[in-house]
Amino acid sequence: MTKELRRLAIVMLAMFLALFVATSWIQVVEADTLAQNPENTRTRLDSYQIQRGAIIAGGEAIASSTPVDDRYQYQRVYKDAPMWAPVTGYFNPALGSATGIEKALNTELSGTGSSAFFAEVERIFSGQPQQGFSVELSLDPVVQKAAWDAMGDLQGAVVAIEPKTGRVLAMVSTPSFDTNTLAVHDADAANAAYDALDDDPQNPMYNRGIGGTLNPPGSTFKVVVAAAAVNGGDYTMQSTFPNPARYTLPGTETVISNAWGGTCGPGATVTLAEAIRLSCNIPMAELAVELGDKRIREAAEAFGFNSAFETPLKSTPSSYPSGLDDAQTALTGFGQGQVTATPLQMAMVSAGLGNGGVVMNPRMVDAVIGDDFAVHREYDDTEYGQAVDKDTAAAVTAAMVASVRDGAARNARIDGVDVAGKTGTAENGPKRPYTLWFTGFAPAENPEVAVAVVVEDGGGKGQSGSGDAIAAPIAKKVIEAVLGR
Repeated sequence: MTKELRRLAIVMLAMFLALFVATSWIQVVEADTLAQNPENTRTRLDSYQIQRGAIIAGGEAIASSTPVDDRYQYQRVYKDAPMWAPVTGYFNPALGSATGIEKALNTELSGTGSSAFFAEVERIFSGQPQQGFSVELSLDPVVQKAAWDAMGDLQGAVVAIEPKTGRVLAMVSTPSFDTNTLAVHDADAANAAYDALDDDPQNPMYNRGIGGTLNPPGSTFKVVVAAAAVNGGDYTMQSTFPNPARYTLPGTETVISNAWGGTCGPGATVTLAEAIRLSCNIPMAELAVELGDKRIREAAEAFGFNSAFETPLKSTPSSYPSGLDDAQTALTGFGQGQVTATPLQMAMVSAGLGNGGVVMNPRMVDAVIGDDFAVHREYDDTEYGQAVDKDTAAAVTAAMVASVRDGAARNARIDGVDVAGKTGTAENGPKRPYTLWFTGFAPAENPEVAVAVVVEDGGGKGQSGSGDAIAAPIAKKVIEAVLGR
């Protein structure tokens, strides 16, 4: 073979390999991305011929597709739509839009991704119509209904998770909306419904469980500060702090007080355990200044702050900022100032404490299944990390149990069950309504559920409501639903 032919053969081989790699990359690695590209009209039109898979909770479809006589062939229908709206979202082929699980798992539900290739081949040979895969959620309809009913007309959210697994058992956000109105194939009607919801000042399309306008966590954050102190080894729950009725923030003339205006108990000093039990602001502010913002931030991040989570719905990161001065750090000691949180995050804090200090990644999907009930994908439990050691978790838990038993969180008590809990009543400015919180888990010794409740706009009571009066009873009903009581 001459040199010229050899060179030509090498060039042709290189070109063939390049073409092979490129086409393989497109057909395998980029298949899902290209299939879901909104500019890929062929895939979108082909998907209309596929009956979209169901979204299932507790063995029943909460989102399904029914045949219709229009170009889209199938209409998406939602059961108990407002209750499930923050989870399912909606799918509308006429607008080319989707939200929630409908968007996050569109590849599976629509049967257009690479994972559906072999199913499609099988359908061709069998002569059966192709169907999308169904998605089985971890959410429990009984627990979801309990949370939904307990929230009623209040504005806020509830998130309940299994501490040992991270499985989301309930995610409710109120006020909500009817996803069926946004799924209609009449584009004008769907757009009108969307515009009305978008203009609503209560923002019903927010999923307040994982996003929206984040709130200061108030006194629920005290358990994070306590955990930061005890886990370092230089504090215990019996460590004491000065007990004045007024405290001036360092370097300022701003004076803060405990919620009731007096001291935290009768003594000249108060223990960390008592500060948690009675939900006192001043000793927690003193502790926060001693710890410093870096140590508190590291503890908060160990529980998940400053991170986004995909359940697969993506959460807005809860925030503990860096570079705080002593005055701002003192405010974060009782969940005020610049710290903000989602209910998902505060449920993760409680779940981590209840799980011996181990924080699990939250997830709300158990499996993707075919119409033949074959499991095509299972979702595993995964650890986010060890936030605190077991002894620290047990010590903070004991203080939270005391808070529910005879402290500031008594409205979460359940006869015969040790509930570990912490309330929060967060301020939002001199004349704005409070944000009301509860987070906790039960049974304290071997928890089956961790829950966080946020009630915005003061629960309709302005600055006269409290976390114990309004948020704690909601959490109690959710816990009872999980425990079957």
